[in-house]
Amino acid sequence: MQLRTVRGAERHGKLGEKLDMPKDFRATTLERAIGRSLAAWRNERAFSLAEAGMRVGFSSAKLSTMENAVQPSAPVDIMALGYAYRVPTTEWQAVVLQAQHAERSRSDLRRVEVFDPAADFVSLVFEATWLRAFTTDLVPTVFHLAGYTNAAMQAGDPERTARWAKVREACSARLTDKDPLVVQAVFPEAVLWQVVGGPRVMKAQLLHLMEVSEHPAVSVQVVPRGAGAYPAMGSPFTLLGFPHRQHNEVAYMETFLKGEYVEEPGLIEQCTRQFTSLQKIALSPGESLELIAEAAAEL
Repeated sequence: MQLRTVRGAERHGKLGEKLDMPKDFRATTLERAIGRSLAAWRNERAFSLAEAGMRVGFSSAKLSTMENAVQPSAPVDIMALGYAYRVPTTEWQAVVLQAQHAERSRSDLRRVEVFDPAADFVSLVFEATWLRAFTTDLVPTVFHLAGYTNAAMQAGDPERTARWAKVREACSARLTDKDPLVVQAVFPEAVLWQVVGGPRVMKAQLLHLMEVSEHPAVSVQVVPRGAGAYPAMGSPFTLLGFPHRQHNEVAYMETFLKGEYVEEPGLIEQCTRQFTSLQKIALSPGESLELIAEAAAEL
């Protein structure tokens, strides 16, 4: 596409039409990143807004709104800027792809949420053959006692409390199956000394953890304080595997805001590597059991 073609399209309304955005428009972080890329292209070439506008046939005002993400940047407009600024093809194509994704994402935001991973997670626990949990602040949900869950939630999130109770019940039921759920858990030592719910509740939770860790299908490992920094630090996650070949492994992550599934094979492989590294750094199951008993005795 030559520059005169871009300008001609602009004059005929095929490019650069100013969007009539609603007053409540708010740019996403991706749209803001796109704007920064456009500004960087222009600044790298030392073009003023007026000079850049003349080259592509856009007004200075339009370029400013694009760079500052006051309105979405249309993919065709980004393409025009890429040609006008002589940006390397692969570079402007990458930003065009970002803009196309931003358009789809903005459309998705207007849709009604039809699937809630947090609510669905308990079903996956029932279906799974193995579960690997890494937590950073609490005992893994699958091993919770009711009092510990209630204390952790501080009665501030009844829906989440109910979901965690169902996950705990699902795991308990699966451990008594003919083919029990294989559970591997890793968490830092600090979890043992965080007295959630007071000494009585915490001691009961630790004793329960000791009891369940003796189940042949359960492995509990603690990352000792002396280990220093460790893989996935501050980023809890749960991995699940399933009996059917058609069902891929899934990673589940949850915050107080929402739950989220990760299903891309490459990302699952990263989670698997992180968990394996955690197991290598952590104490053995036997050593971990001794540490849990020590923490319980202190309460």
